[in-house]
Amino acid sequence: MAEIPDFLSEEECRVVVQLAQLKGLTESQAVRPGSQEETADLLELTPEEMFNLLDLNQDGQLQLQEVLANSRTWDGMWLTPESLQGIYAGLQADPDRSGQMSLEEFKHLSNRELWHLPMQPGGRRPQGVRNSRHTWLYQGEGAHHVLRALRKRVTRLTQLPPLLVDLSEPMQVVRYEQGGHHHSHHDSGPFHHKAACSHTRLAARVSSLTETFCRYITVLFYLNSVEEGRETTFPVADNRTYNEEALIQENVDLLDTRKSCDKGNLKVKPTQGTAIFWYNHLSDGKGWVGDLDEYSLHGDCVLTRGTKWIANNWINIDPDYQRQARYQKLVSPQREDYGDSGERNPDQHRGFHQDL
Repeated sequence: MAEIPDFLSEEECRVVVQLAQLKGLTESQAVRPGSQEETADLLELTPEEMFNLLDLNQDGQLQLQEVLANSRTWDGMWLTPESLQGIYAGLQADPDRSGQMSLEEFKHLSNRELWHLPMQPGGRRPQGVRNSRHTWLYQGEGAHHVLRALRKRVTRLTQLPPLLVDLSEPMQVVRYEQGGHHHSHHDSGPFHHKAACSHTRLAARVSSLTETFCRYITVLFYLNSVEEGRETTFPVADNRTYNEEALIQENVDLLDTRKSCDKGNLKVKPTQGTAIFWYNHLSDGKGWVGDLDEYSLHGDCVLTRGTKWIANNWINIDPDYQRQARYQKLVSPQREDYGDSGERNPDQHRGFHQDL
């Protein structure tokens, strides 16, 4: 992760905020309601297959930590150890009160009960994964000159071909008010051959049950300074190993930024005009995008006073090189930043990537 002071001027920060206000902001929703249930139905998983998927240590029992590790974001809601214990009680899913669930106990849950756990009686409704409002600002031809200048600046910073940056997502502008937060998460999704990247799905030439954001790089801008709280936290930066279960210690979820933000290995204080930049994926060693960098996990601590404005520029690259090339030719046939052949050049980006 790199921190770059004065990446934006005070005037540029003001313009971005005003443009976002002019367009209007909507409440952020990290997960579309019902999406997990729909995906499960499409995959037609049996109870045994679902149980084995959740049983991380394969001991034949589902512990609270395992369910939490797999389902912190359940239909956009955040499950805590306390709420999950209440859910267990409400469903009578753990009749012997052992704190874990066997396959036989698991089979008694219907699919609808399983995917609507937070709505069951017996516990408080979990908190939202993200508490903020946001909007999107187009940065291409015809956009405000400040937005276009920032996109060019990001291109120089990342040292990537302009076409890759230009075809990425618009700038996302986010406003947090008092109490606002965002639990720790990855900006990009893990690559899987059965999943399609959201930005290249039309060029995939295959039908995919699921799609994921493929965000190679994140460039985050702080549009104002915040005096109290609201740091960006990287809870596992510089750890030697990454383990989902280890993120829950003594019923404290290290990804819950409302309760454990002070335990993050790396925290960045919001300062107006500063940008922070990191890779969400490792290099594949051949000059292209590799596996998800699990250490890029990050979140936003609770804002205790005032308002915080940030903006995100994500650089979208499909780990499937041929699919990315087809997408670029489909949406921008006149530009040939990658050459006419579509052949992979393994040395094109070698040396640019720095792991978190």
